[in-house]
Amino acid sequence: MDIQNKTVLVLGGWGLVGSAICRKLIEHRPKRIIVTSLLQSEAKEAVQALQKEFPRLRRSFFRPWWGNIFVRHTLKDTPREEILRNASTRSMLIDDLLDEFSSEVLDRSAVYQLLRQHKPHIVIDCINSATAIAYQDLFHIAREVRKELKNGSSASLLEATERLLATQYTPQLIRHVQLLYRSMQKVGTKIYVKIGTSGTGGMGLNIPYTHSEERPSSVLLGKSSVAGAHTMLLFLMGRTPDAPITKEIKPTAAIAWKRIGYGEIKKRGKAIELFDCPPESGVQLKGSLKLKDNTQKWKALHQPLRSVFIDTGENGTFSRAEFEAISTPGQMEYVTPEEIADSVVYEIKGGNTGHDIINALDNATLNPTYRAGFMFDQALKQLQSLEAKHSTKSIAFEILGPPRLSKLLYEAYLLQLTYEKMKRVAGASPKEISAKLEGQVRANAELRSQIISIGIPILMADGKTLVRGEEIKIPPYRGDNELAITSKSLDAWAHDGWVDLRTKNMERWKNRFLRIMNDTELIPTGETSSRHFRSKAYWNNFEDIDPGKLAGWVFSEEEKGRRMKA
Repeated sequence: MDIQNKTVLVLGGWGLVGSAICRKLIEHRPKRIIVTSLLQSEAKEAVQALQKEFPRLRRSFFRPWWGNIFVRHTLKDTPREEILRNASTRSMLIDDLLDEFSSEVLDRSAVYQLLRQHKPHIVIDCINSATAIAYQDLFHIAREVRKELKNGSSASLLEATERLLATQYTPQLIRHVQLLYRSMQKVGTKIYVKIGTSGTGGMGLNIPYTHSEERPSSVLLGKSSVAGAHTMLLFLMGRTPDAPITKEIKPTAAIAWKRIGYGEIKKRGKAIELFDCPPESGVQLKGSLKLKDNTQKWKALHQPLRSVFIDTGENGTFSRAEFEAISTPGQMEYVTPEEIADSVVYEIKGGNTGHDIINALDNATLNPTYRAGFMFDQALKQLQSLEAKHSTKSIAFEILGPPRLSKLLYEAYLLQLTYEKMKRVAGASPKEISAKLEGQVRANAELRSQIISIGIPILMADGKTLVRGEEIKIPPYRGDNELAITSKSLDAWAHDGWVDLRTKNMERWKNRFLRIMNDTELIPTGETSSRHFRSKAYWNNFEDIDPGKLAGWVFSEEEKGRRMKA
């Protein structure tokens, strides 16, 4: 893709890699660069540094934006711990994570508001998402819940449990990717590049660097797990026809460096304060050890730790000896942010660096095979032979799912039983089709039993009578056993997993058949090339109704659920 005159959004633009990418982009003359960071001070600092480095560019070329893109827009500037402390905002966070994905959830999200405001052609995501999610430390919060369960305090247990719900890694990651995909789809983003991580700087389970007594720590493995799950979700996004081109560069080494200097050593933005404890004031080890001790055996020196350091950006500040240890051959070693930036820009421009994880997965996964395709027809013939032998039709069991598939298959089968041919359905009125299909349901108790026994209820033509069995798959159970019936909810349930005999659904089926027939008739007579897949021969010249073919057509053409990579 040509970067010239394009709007580029760099998520995490204040960081080490984000800053290097912003500088590299300038060579390719984008229209503007949106530089984001978690904090206002960071975003403005990054923009000011870039403006100083590139004074010939107009002041509005670099635009700052700040906030947490993992929460709703109204909470983007609220520290996470503050959100979790307040029952109301904690509830908002849980709702945004666990409620069904909807346009309302999208509209109120920070990431959508950001993309809607700037409508970027290119999004480069340098946020260390795996760290942001995993370092919320699910394990610590789970231990807190266990402790509260033992203590039996209902008020504190409620808060601890809600904190646990809000910290679950998988819902956070899934919702983030859902929001990002829909946001980019709506604003027309053309390419998305993620700077990912292995979680361990490229090392294995024997990594000696941990933040706890475990080796490796659960939190560190949580980070790698989130990073891997994130890659797989991006892999799926890359296989979605209306998604932007999706790539991921995943450095497997320490990333360094931003600057080298001497001064205060800071941790999480605060200077490390010096303390002293003379040996004669030491704690006597007997009985138990207090991790937090207020006996004041030590004294504050009221001065910060100062030393020579190497600043590796968001990865932290290291001493000379620490940097030498992790960079020595056989340890993490390191890669420079400029090398990452080179790979990112080259991939955006259509080059092949060999470092795109999504492309690597595409090439490494085992795709559909010629042998399987060749044997497909044989399998269908065997199934059809057994159907004839046992005088039955094999339509749906609701084991494959989703319920919508079973609903479509049985509706098509009812049409097949009643009309036999697509041509006849196309020539009938929706009202007549509705009445005749209801007649089939009323007369054929065996078929009716098969449908409702797999959890697919039947909505009769009056739109008020529901024929059902012990279980219904739609709507799914989400904690409430009784749900209000509205015209909107009724239509949604009928769409998702009810055999719907209402006139308006029969009109939908008639229009499907007309579209299939019209599209097929457009194929020129005598056209025998490989260009057209669904020809008259495929549809048997509309002389029959094949539920499986029809359901596949609905998913591929009507619902845009077609596989794009073979």
